[in-house]
Amino acid sequence: MESFIMHFADIRLKNIPEVGGKNASLGEMYNVFKQEGILVPDGFATNAFAFWSFLDYNNLWEPLGQLMRELDRKEWSNLAEKGAAARQLILNASIPEEVVTEILFAYRGLCNKDRVLVAVRSSATAEDLPDASFAGQHESFLNIRGEQALMNAIIHCYASLYTDRAIKYREDHGFQHEKVALSVGVQLMVRSDLAASGVCFTLDPDSGFRNVVLINGIWGLGENIVQGAVVPDEYQVFKPTGTIIRKKVGSKEKMLCLAEDGSVLENLPVSLSRQQEMVLSDKEVLRLADWAMKIEKHYGRPMDIEWAKDGVSGLLYIVQARPETVHGKDESKFLSTWHLQQKGNIVCRGIAVGNKVVAGTARILSSPADAWQVNAGDIVVTNTTSPDWDPVFKKAAALITNTGGRTSHAAIVARETGIAAIVGCKDATTAIKDGQAITVSCCEGDTGFIYEGILPFREERENLDKISLPESVLPMLIISDPAQAFRLSFYPNAGVGLLRMEFIIASFIGVHPMALVKFDELKDPVAREKIEQLTRSYPDKPAYFIDRLSQGIATIAAAFYPKQVVVRMSDFKTNEYAALLGGKQFEPEEPNPMLGFRGASRYCHDLYKDGFKLECAAIKKVRDEMGFTNVKVMIPFCRTVEEGEKVLEYMAKLGLGRGQNGLEVYVMIEIPANVIMGEKLAAIFDGFSIGSNDLTQLTLGIDRDATLIAELFNEKDPAVLKMIGETIRKAHEKIIPVGFCGQAASDFPEIALYLVKLGVTSISYMPDAILKGIEQIHIADLAAHTV
Repeated sequence: MESFIMHFADIRLKNIPEVGGKNASLGEMYNVFKQEGILVPDGFATNAFAFWSFLDYNNLWEPLGQLMRELDRKEWSNLAEKGAAARQLILNASIPEEVVTEILFAYRGLCNKDRVLVAVRSSATAEDLPDASFAGQHESFLNIRGEQALMNAIIHCYASLYTDRAIKYREDHGFQHEKVALSVGVQLMVRSDLAASGVCFTLDPDSGFRNVVLINGIWGLGENIVQGAVVPDEYQVFKPTGTIIRKKVGSKEKMLCLAEDGSVLENLPVSLSRQQEMVLSDKEVLRLADWAMKIEKHYGRPMDIEWAKDGVSGLLYIVQARPETVHGKDESKFLSTWHLQQKGNIVCRGIAVGNKVVAGTARILSSPADAWQVNAGDIVVTNTTSPDWDPVFKKAAALITNTGGRTSHAAIVARETGIAAIVGCKDATTAIKDGQAITVSCCEGDTGFIYEGILPFREERENLDKISLPESVLPMLIISDPAQAFRLSFYPNAGVGLLRMEFIIASFIGVHPMALVKFDELKDPVAREKIEQLTRSYPDKPAYFIDRLSQGIATIAAAFYPKQVVVRMSDFKTNEYAALLGGKQFEPEEPNPMLGFRGASRYCHDLYKDGFKLECAAIKKVRDEMGFTNVKVMIPFCRTVEEGEKVLEYMAKLGLGRGQNGLEVYVMIEIPANVIMGEKLAAIFDGFSIGSNDLTQLTLGIDRDATLIAELFNEKDPAVLKMIGETIRKAHEKIIPVGFCGQAASDFPEIALYLVKLGVTSISYMPDAILKGIEQIHIADLAAHTV
């Protein structure tokens, strides 16, 4: 007689027709990864034969088929009614005695006669295939104890084959209802309700960048991540070096756990101190990332993985793994970018999912039952979503939620359906009015913005197959925003020619470094309080600066690895430094900051040398600890050769000597004195980068911010071009690379021709100009060779 169950020890991927994708994957991992040390809880699965036998025994084939034939496939007006009727048919039925007997025998063997907790998971025979995977189509039940509870959970799993979302999914994807069976996995429960759980992706789920593992984690059971009820901790691990490049503490305000009597699940508040504590140690993060990479390698595609930590044993487990279906099979050679052409009043903000811009009418919904209010192209605004909302997304152009993170149900479904989404807004349902015209912008980095009104935007679509990189001159990017790095890495490029450190300091740190070094001497009580809040998990205040800066730089270095990334040390003016938290106390007031205490002059000065020490510590961490030796350093606004020598000597004392671990140090050529002393600068630095903006203003004696004489500011002026030409000539003479970073090459094709003709090593462009820049280099290269 054919068996009704299969033990995980006997299940492989080839058994998908019998136990579905989810259970087949569990069996595959349980067996294959034992020798790798990857822990997967043991279990068994009911098979398709058990489900077919259940339908036969209760004569359910015809009544279920009739209900599906009665579906309104145009408006789906009776989907809820027919789904509820189908589920009730199953719930009123009985599982055949011979099936029950075999299930309970396997259950007793699994539990070893103890009444241990198990997880009961649905696995449809067409679920979690590479081209058929959808989050939360069928029900799963956690913390099940006892035989009666187990059988009750199994029949509810059977019924979930006919949830509204599951019916609609099969209709949308061409699966015949009567040919899909429901397997039920019964797995030993990991007591993550006493510890932590989460998800990890073997790529960045928003951009599709494949060289990172993204890990999210929360206290307690993972349902709070799926529902978006809490903001999780986030970790990013760079695959080639196996190092953590980013850690971000989530609020984790709730913890889903089993009540003391074991009867129900409770969502309990988490203490403030525990909210500020990260759920995983660095060692655990690296272990999970290693496991995730091995799982990805075995399956041969990017994976979406669920993990859990047992609060009793302290061990980590993998509890599910499925193919990632948004980017995993994407071999598109087209690059789409969205640009907001005008900004308006910000209504609210949250976490951006994807990089699209959408404008339309807001519809405030409290439940999926309100779906009738949504017209095609509307923007759905709600508190949170669950799988019951999936049919609503078919009409919506965008989704906005109060709750959720990047791996919540709302974010996952938004990616799979291709709609824009902003999650975790907190106040979207009160800040946005029903029927209000709004614009949803996900193109500005990690933060998504909702603006009042219908704002103009454009989409650009480029065929990357038609773009070839020039060989004579390297086209490089100017990028300083870590949140944009993974997406921008897909642009044609030869690396990053200019990463402005001060952008990361202003946007991701926000605190003057000297206010951290001398925190005990800080006089401003408001600044002290804000800094205390920002650095609450850092007993050593300067460590906050080093960590945040190193993570920002490492993210960009990872995105473009192994291509070179040139990091310019901070070049704030004193008034800009003073605007940072705690900055006023440590900055002098100057009549003309543009020509004052900036650049190299600061680095060895008593007023800032301890701040520069933190900058160098961050660079050293990125290169020596994280392994990003593709990072080069550049010194800005270096007025004299002696000043350059002094800075290099100080850097060497701080562990950043030229040649140490292959370090190269460049200097910006942006002062006429730099050009004049080019030979001597070339003797102490490894390369030049021409900064055309400062070089133009100082050559012509024009404040580049002066409006009255703005028309005289001209990068094409013969004097400026002569300065550029002399710099390139002297670099060639001393055999060092010389790059150009400035808007001029983007704005004026004749300057690109001039640079190519003189043999500049590289030209750096803003992201929105690099494709045009590459075209101009090709044209200039052709012209130079035909003269």
